[in-house]
Amino acid sequence: MARLSRVESQERTRERLVATARELFLRDGYAVTSLSDVAETAGYSKGAVYSNFRSKGHLCLAVLDDIRAEQLALLTESVMRDPGAEDRLAAFAAWSEAHIGAETWTVLEVEFLTGARHDEELRREITARVTAIRAALALLIEALAQELGTSPAMPPEQAAMTLLSLGIGLGLQRVADPSVPTAVLTDTLRLVLRLDR
Repeated sequence: MARLSRVESQERTRERLVATARELFLRDGYAVTSLSDVAETAGYSKGAVYSNFRSKGHLCLAVLDDIRAEQLALLTESVMRDPGAEDRLAAFAAWSEAHIGAETWTVLEVEFLTGARHDEELRREITARVTAIRAALALLIEALAQELGTSPAMPPEQAAMTLLSLGIGLGLQRVADPSVPTAVLTDTLRLVLRLDR
C-alpha cells in the first residue's frame, strides 16, 4: 500500500477528528465534551486537534457542516428525484417528518449556538453558513417554481427564510414533543409555489 502524502494524512486526521467529535457531541453534548476527549477517543494527541481546528467551536462548526451537508443532500436528492410536483412535495414531507427535530443534532445546534453568542468570530462563521443554506433553499424553490411554470408567491430568498425559520421552530418543538407534525412546512411550500391543496 502506498504511503499517504502529508496532505492526505492531515485530511484523514481531520476527517477522523470530525467523525469522533460528531459522535461525542451528539451522544454526550457539546459543553461536557472536551477537546481532550475527542483527541483521546480518536487516537490522537490534543495537539493534533489544535493543528486542525483553532478551537472547540471551530471543531463543532465542522461537525455541524457535516450534518447540514448530509441533510441538504438527502433533501435535494429526495425532492429532485421524482418528476411530478406532488411526488416532490410528498418527498419533502417525508424528509421533514423523518429529519426535522432529530433530537441529537437539534439539541447540539441549539447548545452550540447559545454558547457561541458571545464569540463574534464564531457568529460570523455561523451567519455565513446560514446564509449559504438559505441560498441553496432559494435555488431549490426557484427550480421547483420554474419546473411547475409558476412564480413563487414571494421572492425565493424570503420564501427560503420563511421555510428555514419554520423548520427550526418545528425542530425545537419536536425535541420536546416528537408527535408535533411537520405538515405545516409542506403546506407553506405549497402556498409559496401557488399550488392548490
